[in-house]
Order: sequence, then C-alpha cells, then structure tokens
Amino acid sequence: MSVVLLAVLAAALEQQAPRYDLVITGGMVLDGTGSPAVRADIAVTGDKIVAVSRTPIPRAGAVRVIDASGKTVAPGFIDLHAHNEAIFRMPDAESRVRQGVTTTLGGPDGGGPYPFGRYADSVGKLKLGINVAWLVGFGTIRQQVLGQSARAPSSEELSRMERMVGEAMHEGAFGISTGLFYVPQTYASTEEVIALSRVAADSGGFYTSHLRKEGIGVLDGVAEAIRIAREAQIPVVLTHHKVIGKAMWGASVKTLAMLDSARAAGLDVMADQYPYDASSTSFGVLVPAWAMADGDSAFARRVKDPVLRDSIIKGIIDILDNDRGGGDLHRPQFASVGWKPELNGKTLYDWAVERGVPPTSAGAAPLVIEGVLNGGASMVFHVMDEGDVQRIMKHRWTAIASDGALSRPGQSVPHPRNYGTFPRVLGRYVRDLHVLTLPEAVRKMTSLPAWRLGLADRGRIAAGLMADLVVFDPATVRDQATYERPHQYPVGIDYVIVNGQVEVDSGKMTDARAGRVIRHTPKPRGATP
Repeated sequence: MSVVLLAVLAAALEQQAPRYDLVITGGMVLDGTGSPAVRADIAVTGDKIVAVSRTPIPRAGAVRVIDASGKTVAPGFIDLHAHNEAIFRMPDAESRVRQGVTTTLGGPDGGGPYPFGRYADSVGKLKLGINVAWLVGFGTIRQQVLGQSARAPSSEELSRMERMVGEAMHEGAFGISTGLFYVPQTYASTEEVIALSRVAADSGGFYTSHLRKEGIGVLDGVAEAIRIAREAQIPVVLTHHKVIGKAMWGASVKTLAMLDSARAAGLDVMADQYPYDASSTSFGVLVPAWAMADGDSAFARRVKDPVLRDSIIKGIIDILDNDRGGGDLHRPQFASVGWKPELNGKTLYDWAVERGVPPTSAGAAPLVIEGVLNGGASMVFHVMDEGDVQRIMKHRWTAIASDGALSRPGQSVPHPRNYGTFPRVLGRYVRDLHVLTLPEAVRKMTSLPAWRLGLADRGRIAAGLMADLVVFDPATVRDQATYERPHQYPVGIDYVIVNGQVEVDSGKMTDARAGRVIRHTPKPRGATP
C-alpha cells in the first residue's frame, strides 16, 4: 500500500474518530460575565472546555452530545458560603449539585477546619460530587487556644493563633472567616481579629464576616468589617448580608451606602446573600453572649443563681423582642431538635402553648433556658424584610451564596436554602419578580465569586477553562423547598457537569463523582468583574 494511500486512510479515520468527550449544542450560552446570552456550542475534552463556537460543532465529533435547544448554558454555580461539615457523610453533595452548584467555599462564620491540611487531605480521598475549598476559621483557632473563655489572649497566645492561621493559609485556605455574632468569637476585640486577618492577607487571602451585629447595631457591625478591611489591608465579604428585626428593616439602604463608600475609598469590600427572608442558626443565639462564657457548664451554674438568672431572663426577653425573636413567638421555628423531635417544624409559640405558659417573650424566656440546657437546637428565624432582601440582591457587589448545609431528605425541618438557593434566584427573582436580569444573576453566581476566590479557570465559559457547566430551562427552573416542606429538590436544572463529568443527567443524579479539593495558592488578583 502506497504512502499516499496510507495517509489518506489515516486522515479519514481521524475525521471519523470523536474529537471531543462531550458537546453541548443548540443552547443559549451565558458566559458568566453578565454579557447577554448567545447561541453557541460548547465542546469538552477531559476536564476542560476546548471550544465555544457560534457555528454548530458536528455531532459526529463527540462521544456524547447534549441537546440544549431551548435551554440556557451557564458556568457551574459557585457558592461562597457553604456549610460542608457533613461532607464525609454526604460526599455526593446531591442537595448542592442538583441546584447547579459545582464549587463551594466551606469554613464560614469562623468555623473552618483545623488542622487544615490534614482535613483537606482527608476530604480529597472521598469521591466528591462538588469541588470544595475552605477558609480557616477564626473561631476554630481561638477556641483551640482560649477555649470558651471571654478573655483576651496573651501576647504569646496571640502569636500562637497567628502561626496557626499562617499554617492554614500555606496549606491551602483561601482566607479567614469570623462569626463575631457567636460565642466565643464575640468575646474577641476588633484588634484581635485584625491581627489574624493580617496573616491571611499576607498570603493573598480574604476575610468573610458574619457581622458582630445584624439587628440593632448592624451599622456598627458593617463599620467594624470595613475597619478590618482597612487596617488589615484585606478584601472583605459581608457574608450572608441581611438586616434582622423590625426595628432595623430598611437599614440596608445605609449598609449598602457604607459598602459603596468603602469601595470609593479604595477598600475591597463586597457582600454575599441568600434569597430568603428568614435566617437559620442555633437556639443559643436567643441567650445573651455573656451568659454563655466558659461553656455549657458555666451557663448551667449561672441560671441556678437567682440574680444571674434574672439578668439572663431579661437578656432573652430583649433578644426575643428586638433581635432574632422578631417580637413574635411565631417567628422562631424549630428545625432540628434532638431532645424533642416532635417540635421540628413548630414554633416557639407552639411550644409555649403546649407547656401552658403565656405566649409572650417573658413567658417563653424560661423555655429558652430549658432548651439550651437540653442541648439546644437548630432554628429558622423569620425576622427579615423582603425589601431589604431585594435591595441587597440588586447591588452590583453582592454574590449569591446559600449559607446552606449539605442535606438529605429526613425528619428534620431545615432551612429551604439547603435545597433551593440558586434555582430560587433564577425562578422567583429573575423570571417572576424581575429583580435581576438573567445574565446579571448568573454573574453573581459564577464570575463574581470566582473572582473573589482568585479562580481564573472557573466561573466563566471560554476555551481553556475548567468544564464546570449547568444547563437549565429559564422558563421552568424554580425551587420547590419550603419552610414547611424543605426536603425537595428543585426543577428545571437538567444537566450539571463537574470537571467534564455529567453529574446531573436529565434532572437525575448520576454515579459520576468528579469533584476535587481546591487549594489556594497566592496569586495576583484578577481584574474587576
């Protein structure tokens, strides 16, 4: 056989052999930057996008073709505030993946893992459904050194904490998180936070802040975060930004003006937000922080002292009236109660009625003490205003993030954000209420959080980037999880691709587990999105 004939046969065989592992064809592509959608085909080989073409890519050139006609194709969603503590029990992360989420940032609210590197190594051995990254937790570090103490650290203790943060940053943490609202972090001074944040900044990290106050005092909480940005010279995220309690509804006008002022002054300050008018946290937040100093046993001793108990009761009444209680016992809702599971889904009002006590803040305060002594509970607090939710959402520098925990259908009644955050934005706030345009909503879920993380290879659709993709129907996508029935997956999200592998196929979870542990390496920040 002649050399020419062999060459012709080889060329013919090459043309017949698939060039791509996957082609997504016929969809309207949103590249993640906020630009309008364009009809384009996307080709994937391995874990990378290798072509984005305005002209059709031949189907014969792919091992698999996904027909996205009538659908929208976007970068995989990136969750900047995710509770991944259950990753060892739920490595598939189905409640996230089925929302279109492909990458999550764990360790928020000061609760990041430690020792950091050992933890990340362990997670890396799992068959993951999502990409996972973490922050180092200020609260975790402080508790390692000071326990539940309300005192300031000594100079030696502060140095030890700084070394621990530096170690975590060099092992791949993307930054540092605080939950200054929570015990024992609330006992820390701003100067202590600045000292540890400077260490994270030295490695190119950023700072996320559950503000010290989100109700009365929220303006002081924002001001403190801005001060930390300035003095630690670190980018700051006002995480799950919100305004708690009727007395402060509408204050987002001022908090967002403060954010704009900080940016105008050259500080890198932004926010993230979940699209709900209820928060979720522990039952213990209904107790004044001073009463919880030094741990549960100390609290138990204090409530036996009549004078201290009276002060604790007064503090609980104030919180029920003016903060997380929302001034109405119907607003605190039980999500997961280990010692009395029949309360799950019911309210503090319901419990007061059951116990035959006045359904008032004064009547319920002793029940709060009893509940904390029994081990506490996970709660949903219906104490936010829809006007603030929408105002914060529309701000250019607000990313979408869930603050959700990994979940599986079960007996608890968790916050619906665990299942519905991202499709809720696309359905309710884009299609139904027109609070955001679709390109802008997708930007807030993709390129904006990727930019904050410094991930140049994710968060956009372009040749050479990682193949994290979601295909959804903009006409039908919506959340189904409710406060009463939260264990419901969304609809309208047809395909989710993680690192080139199809993990959601025609709306159903597959056995593919292509997620990875992502570690931060110091690098220059990208351009403003």
